[in-house]
Amino acid sequence: MRILVLGGTWFLGRAVAQAALDRGWEVTVFNRGRSGAAPEGARTVRGDRTIAADLARLAGEGPWDAVVDTSASEMAPRDVLAGARALEPVAGRYVYVSTVNAYRRWPSEPLTEDSEVLDGPPHADADYGRLPDDWNGPDWYYGRQKAGAERATTAAFGEDGAVILRPGVILGPGEYVGRLPWWLRRAACGGRMLAPGAPDKPIQPIDVRDVAAFALDQAAARGGGAYNCVAPIGRETMSEFLTACVLATGGEAQLVWAPDKALLDHGVQQWTELPLWRTHPGVWKIDSTRAQAAGLVCRPLSETVADTWAWLRDGGMPVEHPRWAEHGITPEKEALILAALGRK
Repeated sequence: MRILVLGGTWFLGRAVAQAALDRGWEVTVFNRGRSGAAPEGARTVRGDRTIAADLARLAGEGPWDAVVDTSASEMAPRDVLAGARALEPVAGRYVYVSTVNAYRRWPSEPLTEDSEVLDGPPHADADYGRLPDDWNGPDWYYGRQKAGAERATTAAFGEDGAVILRPGVILGPGEYVGRLPWWLRRAACGGRMLAPGAPDKPIQPIDVRDVAAFALDQAAARGGGAYNCVAPIGRETMSEFLTACVLATGGEAQLVWAPDKALLDHGVQQWTELPLWRTHPGVWKIDSTRAQAAGLVCRPLSETVADTWAWLRDGGMPVEHPRWAEHGITPEKEALILAALGRK
């Protein structure tokens, strides 16, 4: 099996490239060379996806049985379309990693793959979906961009040649966003540790290695379609997640649960100040039975937590990314909320 990974040097892209090598596949990675090196054994082609000459040169390195696109998170749909069209003559199928943000009703309602996807044409530029500064409604810019990129993939490879993967939250070794690393480092500090919401609230993060394995399975399969790449609904809870963080780091922290209303009253920013905490009713109700039927297997979240802590303790460093700084409540604000809870 010959595979082309667009990206291939960090987090999901690197996990895809490494897993393909572990399967004995021939792996080519295409990137600009700004975010580290590809796994040993992969062939690297340097270039910029937004430059037509670079795409033409890349196509000359083919053919491939499949392309796995992990590097289009900040790319306009028209650039995804140009790249997919350039590669279609030399690739059998195209696996595009999108996001649940492409759904119109996420995170407000439960979702399946048949739920409505946001508008977003395949030829849209990077300005499509931007909102005026005085807009007070939902911000669908990112989702519209990803929905347009999904349509770009299908426009180039057709319904049978394009596979769309829609992960929710991806965690695991190499994470660059900073959600799980923040919780682990907070747990390692010990003491009374603010825990958000209801302990039994279900959550659905997925391990980066499980997304990578499923992407490769789909690269080798036949037929197209869309799949929600999340852990099964209700399998694990916020309490189990945070307890795993405490145990992995030595068990010194004591969880103090704060109701949603208390956190909202203190102005805690959902999704970032206390990562993975969000009050919207559909945030962790994403159906993935179609993906499971197609072979998606999700390891226990406790294994993801333990492996990520081991990676951090071994000196693992994520690729620098501005989203890292968005995550985590300050010690001062956490102490203020804990003190208020203690007075009740």
